[in-house]
Amino acid sequence: MAPLALPALHASHAGSWLRDAGGTTRTVGKGEAVMAVADTPHLILNAPLVATRLGYPDLSGLDLLELYAFIHPARFVVPTPKGLAHALSLEEPADDAQVPRLLQEAAGVLLATCEDPAWAEREGAWSALQSLTRLRWPWTGPLAHRIPRPERAERWLFSKLPEWEDAGELPQPRQVQIDEAGTLSRLSQLTGSAAEQRTGQRDYAARAAGAFSPRLKSGQPHLLLAQAGTGIGKTLGYLAPASLWTEQSGGTVWVSTFTKALQRQLRQESRRAWPERRADGSQPVVVRKGRENYLCLLNLEDALQGGFAGRAAILAHLVARWAAYTQDGDMIGGDLPGWLGTLFRKRGIAALTDQRGECVYAGCPHYRKCFIERAARASARADLVIGNHALVMVNAARGRDPAARPTRIVFDEGHHVFDAADSTFAAALTGAEAIELRRWVIGPEKASRGRRRGLAARLADVASYDEAGGRAIAAARDAAEALPSDGWLQRLVEGAPSGPLEDLLAAVRATVYARDESGGTEAGYGLETEAAGLEGPFVEFAQAARAALSELRQPLIRIGTRLEALLEEPPDWLDGQGRQRIEGARHSLGWRVDLLAAWEALLERLGGAADPEFVDWLSIERSEAREFDVGIHRRWLDPMKPFARTVLEPAHGVVMTSATLTDRTGREEEDWAAAIRRSGAPHIGVAPQISAHQSPFNYAGQAEVLIVTDVPRGDIPALAGAYGRLIEASGGGVLGLFTAIRRLRAVHGRIADRLARGGLPLYAQHVDPIDTGTLVDIFRDDPKASLLGTDALRDGVDVPGRSLRLVVMEQVPWPRPTILHRARRLAAGSDAGSKGGGAQSYDDGIIRARLAQAFGRLIRSKDDRGHFVVLSSAFPSRLLTAFPACTPIHRVTLDEALQRVAAHGQEPTMIETDAKHDA
Repeated sequence: MAPLALPALHASHAGSWLRDAGGTTRTVGKGEAVMAVADTPHLILNAPLVATRLGYPDLSGLDLLELYAFIHPARFVVPTPKGLAHALSLEEPADDAQVPRLLQEAAGVLLATCEDPAWAEREGAWSALQSLTRLRWPWTGPLAHRIPRPERAERWLFSKLPEWEDAGELPQPRQVQIDEAGTLSRLSQLTGSAAEQRTGQRDYAARAAGAFSPRLKSGQPHLLLAQAGTGIGKTLGYLAPASLWTEQSGGTVWVSTFTKALQRQLRQESRRAWPERRADGSQPVVVRKGRENYLCLLNLEDALQGGFAGRAAILAHLVARWAAYTQDGDMIGGDLPGWLGTLFRKRGIAALTDQRGECVYAGCPHYRKCFIERAARASARADLVIGNHALVMVNAARGRDPAARPTRIVFDEGHHVFDAADSTFAAALTGAEAIELRRWVIGPEKASRGRRRGLAARLADVASYDEAGGRAIAAARDAAEALPSDGWLQRLVEGAPSGPLEDLLAAVRATVYARDESGGTEAGYGLETEAAGLEGPFVEFAQAARAALSELRQPLIRIGTRLEALLEEPPDWLDGQGRQRIEGARHSLGWRVDLLAAWEALLERLGGAADPEFVDWLSIERSEAREFDVGIHRRWLDPMKPFARTVLEPAHGVVMTSATLTDRTGREEEDWAAAIRRSGAPHIGVAPQISAHQSPFNYAGQAEVLIVTDVPRGDIPALAGAYGRLIEASGGGVLGLFTAIRRLRAVHGRIADRLARGGLPLYAQHVDPIDTGTLVDIFRDDPKASLLGTDALRDGVDVPGRSLRLVVMEQVPWPRPTILHRARRLAAGSDAGSKGGGAQSYDDGIIRARLAQAFGRLIRSKDDRGHFVVLSSAFPSRLLTAFPACTPIHRVTLDEALQRVAAHGQEPTMIETDAKHDA
């Protein structure tokens, strides 16, 4: 294919290169590069990233990623020159100077695809291009003569999408007993006869089978806590009995994860046990996520009809192209490129999902094609549903269909269940939450086209038919006027709150600032204070706000009652679609009534005696010293209590599994006691089964832990120097983990340019305008690349092979001393009684878990080798049990660490040699 004869620009930390239309490439400075692009549109790859490299945020041009998203919607590509070359079968550029040539070649290949009769994604392209031309999308010129007008009118997206179908209720699962022999036979089928028979995996599968036995007593599920080290193969270990049980019982198993990466892995692994489609076309395996993950077709229609403007409108049309080819409409972690939203520098992707709970259900013209409803119905008839911890908990707590609530559940990444429950069963009365409730009841301040927004608009036909219901709707709308409205935060700052809720939030803000003792040192973080010792005026504001919330809750309850009566004695005009819409409205009303009740209970306690089961505090949320929310928070002291009642008690069989389920104190009985407490089992009187399966990896020969003793704490230049030298010694392949964004940015800013000039690209969360999932894809794709990040990269990142051969932590990951952490720490100390040490043990358990999770990123297969480095001399010996037994651990200087890392990079067997020598 002939390269596109347009100028091209590439910029990295190593420099900038321009290539003219005639094929001459030269190195240029940042200023000249910016001037050239401002004067004439250039071919570029990932405009926001190039803009960051050049320090020119308004940079624009012909972005190859936008063209790729138009021509190949729903197809994966790593958004780098190397990734683009591989996706298009082009030669990988040898260095940065060769990238502009690649951009011209890639543009030629992509444009030639449009003229190929075999182009698989042709349908809809011409129509989309006409809309994009009106929006002045830069690529419309090169594309215009390459996409001819089709002979027949193209089907519009909303007519092309298939409709889901209703189906009758399924019978209850048959009561079957899954035996060990059957489970091991199924495991052999899944792993393949030629696969290595792993004893640990077989033992694990046999133990997991017991969780699928018939329940013996109501409220007493079979519960297995299974710790399985990396490499055991636990995914197929639990899929073997799960697939056998679904086959014999006709029931559904839910597998719950914490990370999207594991969901993708599970989807791949499940294909060994289930086909892509059944004979009737239905899906035996469904990935199910919260509503906020899926494209809302009504939001998309609003955006396409003028709801979005400028660049955001272009994004909407590219998303519409994707919507016609997507597998399931999942915008967050699905087949929508994670980088697409970041190209447009705005939260356009979030605006296209059902973020605010504004769904009108059967009142939506696209209801029968809705991705969310299709996934919900598919999951009700699936053999395996792959979900996440939060969704499973929410489904159990307030599922619309009790029959669809999960009863056989595998919680993979089980060490995160506590944190997920902590968030799910929390209450937060904040300005942002309250204004969303106002918008749901009243509608947005500015009129929006295309959707009936607000409770009165959605239930207008009910109000006209049912006088009592109409009065309740009017009362709810009037009561919602007491909630914060647009501009609430600015009014708080100016000292001019409006209404009882804003009065309360103003008092919260004033109290937090009055009690702040940080002296300005916490400028980059939020502030908080205990909800205790509050003065009389504050309590009066709280009670006035509580009364206002009660005034809103009561008519909402009455509306729900009227809707229920309407369904029991339906009028003639209520057809099937209307019934579904009212069912959806009842569901939405129910959880908002519960939300208001939780807020009222929270406010009722203020000024009174503290409830020992809860922790309450006031907060100001800030980012980069900018306030964005104010509110009052409540968390369970032990969130596993509501989890046990809501999730465990109704279930029949539950497996909680992880490589880091227990603490690692070295005292097995104590470690399992902590894991059992954190499972929630004691709250329903269940004694869980426990099993432990050691990793098959040879950590003594494959890994080494180095604790560097001579990098001064708080010395940013020294910290940056250490990171830079370690990355150079390793030749890339470094995952750097930080406990503070501020230090991450400081280190990245000092070393990125130098490393790039040496051919070692460095990427970073909170610096590069790229989503986390895409950053990991880039890191995995290039063994010379390194990645800096925070908590999100500490676990759930699966990068086997040489792309990850060194993990570096800047310091011991101490828990942040929040009010909630302090309360739980004190409770742990109290539980320890006269033995003492409970509070410190609580902290140590958190730290060991974080270290173990971070170390788990390093060795992912039997061929992996690498180092785990902690740049902190203040590393207590009691924490060393976080690492697998037999792993060599050394306290060394930075120079010694560099020698060991460099030796590993040159000779893969060096670690094993050193381990034998030290022994």
